[in-house]
Amino acid sequence: MSRDFQGDADGRDLSLAVVVSRFNKMVTDRLLAGAREALTGQGVDPSRADFAHVPGSFELPLAAHRLAESGRYQAVVCLGAVIRGETPHFEYVAAQSASGIARVTLDTGVPIIFGVVTADTLEQALDRAGGRSGNKGFDAVITAIEMANLMKRIDDSGRERALPTTGSRPEVAKEE
Repeated sequence: MSRDFQGDADGRDLSLAVVVSRFNKMVTDRLLAGAREALTGQGVDPSRADFAHVPGSFELPLAAHRLAESGRYQAVVCLGAVIRGETPHFEYVAAQSASGIARVTLDTGVPIIFGVVTADTLEQALDRAGGRSGNKGFDAVITAIEMANLMKRIDDSGRERALPTTGSRPEVAKEE
């Protein structure tokens, strides 16, 4: 029999962390406001939502890793803004923050959500932080909640339990 796993946007039973970059604060403050709005709107208990502030987007993965490893959170949201300038710095920071965030997800098994706006101009970044294109901070929290619930459903349905045995190796049976 096949199974169909889906998450939902019900945050009532979740603990989440949000890591936000202070660099490009005009943008990241708006992303954070959107994230807070989504947390409240999806029923996350304020006492179960923690926030960490880092200097820039390059530092997001390390803070996310530490939070994920703590075992206190079902998902971590990373918020930042990298705006293209006149040097190749943009490419390095954007690429390394993205790959670092992806690596933390795979290393910890905790959903780490990429809520970093990458834009050519400040105007484009602001459009994605509550302007014409919505708020990517809000969207990132919705994604985090959905992924946390999906991982829980996958874990709950596939959990194996050890059965008592007299041998040296326990037998394993799937829970129905």
